[in-house]
Amino acid sequence: MNLKKVSIYTDGACSGNPGPGGWGTILMYKKNKKELSGGEAMTTNNRMELMAVIAGLEALKEPCDVTVFSDSKYIVDSINLGWAEKWQKNDWMKSKKEKAKNHELWERLFKAMEPHKVEFVWVKGHAENEFNNRCDKIAVEQSKSFLN
Repeated sequence: MNLKKVSIYTDGACSGNPGPGGWGTILMYKKNKKELSGGEAMTTNNRMELMAVIAGLEALKEPCDVTVFSDSKYIVDSINLGWAEKWQKNDWMKSKKEKAKNHELWERLFKAMEPHKVEFVWVKGHAENEFNNRCDKIAVEQSKSFLN
């Protein structure tokens, strides 16, 4: 089966940790580009990073070959190094005493990944990547919307 090749750029932002937060996502397929965003009044940066990826994957309407670009080592390493999968197998425990944070979002991410072939690529944040920079701008704007 020939899957559509989709790129998803993501970023999360938080003013204070916890505090008001936002996320931005850009989905790209051929010449088509779609921006998504959202946020929460009281959240953490890692939760917003996860929500950006989840929203991008959940927006896809059919199985795709997806490359997710994120500046979050938390997400990229947790997936690529198998940490999140290990936490899941251990009932969301990182160690005998420490529970993994955001386990409900990790579950949602795994479910969103299921129909797709997904690769995670780390990009340096606040650098030359125009799409990561745009996602950062969107995420910061979203987080500021809760400061009124």
